[in-house]
Amino acid sequence: MHEIDPSRRDLVDEFRRNPGGPHSPELALVVNRLRVMPMAERHILVCTRRGREWMLARMPARRGARVELCEDRVFDDYHEAVWEVFRRRYETVTGRDPA
Repeated sequence: MHEIDPSRRDLVDEFRRNPGGPHSPELALVVNRLRVMPMAERHILVCTRRGREWMLARMPARRGARVELCEDRVFDDYHEAVWEVFRRRYETVTGRDPA
């Protein structure tokens, strides 16, 4: 599994500028690593108003359980919402807040 180097600030900056991609090969490795983290630690987005509003949520530890909604974290900008998911996952994996 790809090990994320927290000193690679250039990759965090690249994601922040263009969260939807396309990403460089190095950033693609980071994004893919963040996608395979344990379910119980994984933040996701839930669309609450189609194409207009997204809420941060956390996956449950066991299959079939409800996701935990973070009702205080609602976004009307999709790219800001995606950045927040990246930021939370990155911090969980590396122990450092990329912001």
